[in-house]
Amino acid sequence: MTRHGTHHPVPAVSGRRRAATALAASAAVLPALLSASACGGPAAADAAGQDVTVMTWAPSGTGAADRPGMTALAEAVGRELNEHGGLNGHRVRILTCNEHDTTDGATACAEQAVNARAVAVVGSASQYGSSFMPILEQAGIPFLGGYGLSSPEFSSPLSYPVNGGLPALVAGSGRQLVEAGCKQIALIRPDTRAGDTLVNYLTSAVARTGIKVTDVKAPEKSNDYSPYTRRAVGDDRPGNCMLSALGAEPTANLLDPYRRANPKNTQLASVIGSFQQSVVDSTGGDNGPLRGAYATGWFPAEASTVWDGLRETARSYGNGATIDVADPGVQTTWVAYAVLRQAVGRIDRSLPVTAKALQVVLDSGDPIDTAGTTPPLSWGVTNMLPSADSPRLVNTSVTFQQVRGGRLTEQHQGFTDVRWVLTNGEPPA
Repeated sequence: MTRHGTHHPVPAVSGRRRAATALAASAAVLPALLSASACGGPAAADAAGQDVTVMTWAPSGTGAADRPGMTALAEAVGRELNEHGGLNGHRVRILTCNEHDTTDGATACAEQAVNARAVAVVGSASQYGSSFMPILEQAGIPFLGGYGLSSPEFSSPLSYPVNGGLPALVAGSGRQLVEAGCKQIALIRPDTRAGDTLVNYLTSAVARTGIKVTDVKAPEKSNDYSPYTRRAVGDDRPGNCMLSALGAEPTANLLDPYRRANPKNTQLASVIGSFQQSVVDSTGGDNGPLRGAYATGWFPAEASTVWDGLRETARSYGNGATIDVADPGVQTTWVAYAVLRQAVGRIDRSLPVTAKALQVVLDSGDPIDTAGTTPPLSWGVTNMLPSADSPRLVNTSVTFQQVRGGRLTEQHQGFTDVRWVLTNGEPPA
């Protein structure tokens, strides 16, 4: 997703879900020693020079774009990994960098990764892929499990995304609202080129259902979303549904006018990242406007046992840092490090762990099991999405969630694959 939820992301290939085994076991072999905050320098390498260096970056101290939990989790996961023997026998150095939600910040973080000879940038968030990706490409450093905020993350041959970006979420939300019995859907989305593409994904998702889609363009930032909310609610007839894909801060801002409108028949829906459990809590829980709201996510709901390992790592190794386990950026970082652990484990232990060796493993096409947090992931040639814009997406599966009793819970178990929507195919029989 992007900074304010206006993402530049794109589709993804799919996979099949394996049985969800707790990630706690995986956590013991996740990544690495902590570095400093912001763009702190790397810790000293061991005498044999066999440390494995990776970096995680995200904005902090900037406002709505902040994702400090991602770097905090990376540091926690590093402490845990090194306490349990490192990464495939190698001590790990995890560098963290504050990219400040700026082009210069993203460039500085990428250059630090190059100077530190990082073997990968893992589980990071930045909307400036056009700035940082060429730097990583020139150095041959894989970008593993980015949050999905920019087009290069879904097109660069050195990018290995673990989620399907905003297009998969909007396509999935369309299918979720078909199941909910919507007769018309008003999509409130950013008035940007990236937002324009979301209308197509939603329209494709509801094709041949008779559902009418209304496109409601809204600014990325506004102090008053009342006119857009009124248009989306319309005459509030039965079967009316309102879908927000604006991002976290704008979606939170439109909840007040939605409450004031007090619609009786309009069903509210959104996508994870545009709202999450913290927004449900801050707006009144089961007594707030998000009561009963539908949400489409990349991963299982936070209450799922697949996140038990994440919860334990954050609690035991977080050193008091605020790590919101329900935050999709934190979850993406967790999945990315799980992939890193398994990928490094496939490199011969007698050989050094290098960026190139890691790339060879990731490009092999052999599936990587993420213990139920996603379907098995693979970036082999046959797994690429047939899309000129986003061939690197290999996860087109989403989850359906709903606010019940003040909590985001699974509407139904398992993943729903929307690859056919993203490739303009036919709906499954």
